[in-house]
Amino acid sequence: MSFLRASARAAAPLRQAAARNTTQIPRAQFRASFRKFSTEVPKPKSNTVLYAGIAVVAAGGAYYIFSDAGKEAGTVVKSGVQAAKAKSGFVPSKEDYIKVYNRIAEIIDDAGDYDDGSYGPVILRLAWHASGTYDKDTKTGGSNYATMRFEPESLQGANAGLNVARTLMEKVKQEFPWISYGDLWTLAGVAAIQEMAGPKIPWRPGRVDGFAADATPDGRLPDATQGADHLRNIFYRMGFNDQEIVALSGAHALGRCHRDRSGFEGPWTFSPTTVTNDFFQLLFNEKWVWKKWSGPKQLEDKKTKSLMMLPTDYVLVQDKSFKKYAKAYADDQDLWFKDFSNAVATLFELGVPTQQFVASEPWVLPTVEEQQAEKK
Repeated sequence: MSFLRASARAAAPLRQAAARNTTQIPRAQFRASFRKFSTEVPKPKSNTVLYAGIAVVAAGGAYYIFSDAGKEAGTVVKSGVQAAKAKSGFVPSKEDYIKVYNRIAEIIDDAGDYDDGSYGPVILRLAWHASGTYDKDTKTGGSNYATMRFEPESLQGANAGLNVARTLMEKVKQEFPWISYGDLWTLAGVAAIQEMAGPKIPWRPGRVDGFAADATPDGRLPDATQGADHLRNIFYRMGFNDQEIVALSGAHALGRCHRDRSGFEGPWTFSPTTVTNDFFQLLFNEKWVWKKWSGPKQLEDKKTKSLMMLPTDYVLVQDKSFKKYAKAYADDQDLWFKDFSNAVATLFELGVPTQQFVASEPWVLPTVEEQQAEKK
């Protein structure tokens, strides 16, 4: 376990205690004390990156570069550059994917004043929403086709705000045009978790880019206003069980809600850019009350009124089956890390035929910190 990772986890009780103090530490100062900030970079100027609809004849077929503005200019399994690479015999190695991982890690930390100083949470949300549309009965959805590139999926309410992450990933795609969007987005999710002091997430490439027609209907992602039955309907459809539902919910340790996106407002924890089991600890250790405001129903912690929980979060301590797993994760972060890692690895492979993967077993990629230590 690296020093940085161990320090971040050990600091969790101190973060909670400091945040509860009646003399509140200024928000910017508090954030700075728990993570490093990089030089601010210019914010993305648009929500989409347009590509010319040009065809490249290669590998025995026509391949098209498409538009991410929602108007499909004609896309097939690979872009023109991917096809040309394939024809020339280029086969990306594990080291090539590590280079992509490292570029994503740079972007995660180059967030300036965006949210809490990190793009990690919104990038992870992109990977999760791109994967969480899977239906085990119809074998549709999942991360394989990266259909959030197109309308109407990109405009669905559950995906509000993810244009930020998609635009960031376009920068990486420009530098590494051979990688599919499905591989890029899920690898970005892996990088986000690992670079925010989370557990290692086994991952392997093999996803392909699909058509707008492959997009799934709205309503396959969780509705935060609902209860336990809704959560089960959504996650059982993907093939998950109660334990995995709770484990995946722990990702709410990261990031915050935005009123101009989901309607909800605020962070779940006092350290929204570090992966810890704080989400579960706070569910049990804080007194939660319904927030009195004009927005949708959400809870706030009674002491500081600075944290929030969604109705779908609170059912984890109300439902008997969910509660036993949530309590176990609140008491044992290592247990949650193990179960979370397994569940996320499964999530990111939903909808991808086994024969498409280029490796028989997933890879465990090193963090940037581990790579630097290896060079010393």
